Amino acid sequence: MTSNGTKNGSIHRPKTGIKVIVVGAGFGGLGAAIECHRNGHDVEIYEQFAELKSLGDIISFGPNAGRIFHRWGTAPGEVADRMRAFSIDLRAYGFNIHKYDTGEVVINQRTPEPDRAAPNFNGHRGELHAIVYEHATVELGIPIHLGNKIRNYFEEEGQAGIILDNGEKVAGDVVLAADGVRSKARKIVLGYEDKPKSSGYAVWRAWFTNEDMLADPETAQFCNNGDTFNGWIGPDMHLLFSTIKNGADCCWVLTHPDEHDIDESWSFPGKLSEVLEALKDWDPMCRRIVGKTPASRLVDWKLPGGAHLVVGRLAHPFLPTSAQGAAQAVEDGVTIATCLRLCGGKEHIPTAVRAHERIRYERVREAQKTGESTRDMWHKTDWDRVKDDPTVIQFPRLAWIFEHDAEKHAEKVYEEVAKQVLTDGA
Repeated sequence: MTSNGTKNGSIHRPKTGIKVIVVGAGFGGLGAAIECHRNGHDVEIYEQFAELKSLGDIISFGPNAGRIFHRWGTAPGEVADRMRAFSIDLRAYGFNIHKYDTGEVVINQRTPEPDRAAPNFNGHRGELHAIVYEHATVELGIPIHLGNKIRNYFEEEGQAGIILDNGEKVAGDVVLAADGVRSKARKIVLGYEDKPKSSGYAVWRAWFTNEDMLADPETAQFCNNGDTFNGWIGPDMHLLFSTIKNGADCCWVLTHPDEHDIDESWSFPGKLSEVLEALKDWDPMCRRIVGKTPASRLVDWKLPGGAHLVVGRLAHPFLPTSAQGAAQAVEDGVTIATCLRLCGGKEHIPTAVRAHERIRYERVREAQKTGESTRDMWHKTDWDRVKDDPTVIQFPRLAWIFEHDAEKHAEKVYEEVAKQVLTDGA
């Protein structure tokens, strides 16, 4: 143990005696569990799926999440370096932004050199999730109970907990609900039924291997160039296409207007014919790329509108154009774990939870807005203005988002915010 309280680069903080139950083993839930472990709390995870599979497609984590991952492991960077190996590297290629109809490259947005202590990750969510899952359960030994669906949540004097589908009651000191936009915890926290609402948009999305792309000389260029990133920007739609793992895999996301009632479901099998019809007046290369997609790999994903709760990406849903949904969920976990460490014991947990909400609310709300502002910037592009200044169409890289250190910020402001909570009585 060194003088700064670390061992082999990993922080070992004193036990707090606080038992935390985390519901959900996505990035938000795993991140919260890992951070609770780092902060000295006893933590267990409950997940409804009996087996976690490497499903999904691309996911993004900005440097604000990267500096959190960098702290995980027996030495700084150990977990982050494993994630880096599965992530896209665009330092050589950058981001080509195309005009939707002509296909011309309006600007190539260069990728900054990475900071190892605050890396950026874009990769397959299943592969990156597997690394985080292994760190939590195997390397840290955090207990995870798979195949346990939550029937309900409860709060009683001095404790909180969950009721499993088999009727078993599991009690702890605090419950972190990271189980999505339909979590039964929403009603408890808000005091009313809050059904997810449509944002007015949806995305078609796909991830597939490169065989058919390589067989076509027109599309082989992307895979032969290794890791690439291209975007076509048009009226009320945009298509983002990447090749990853040195061109071995391909993925694309097409954001488009959609008013589907997400009370039913937010994920459906996609129809390739609908995507191709939507792109009929676009650069032919868009249809050529999309046409290589195996029908079984296409998903139609509805985007819920904004709301804000405690932990988890879908508790405060983000549009893909923010590229911050999962990162903010991980920041949530850091903040609540830090607040629980600083609160001074079990009797002060209510103050810690309310302080967490105050610390996070404004930042998350403003980060959510970037998804709308970036989408609108692209979907309502003034092409005459772009001709004069192509930089106006670049994807925003906002310092106030990327440079944020959730742990240091919570440590800095907790005492003052907790005093405000006690003074206000809420």
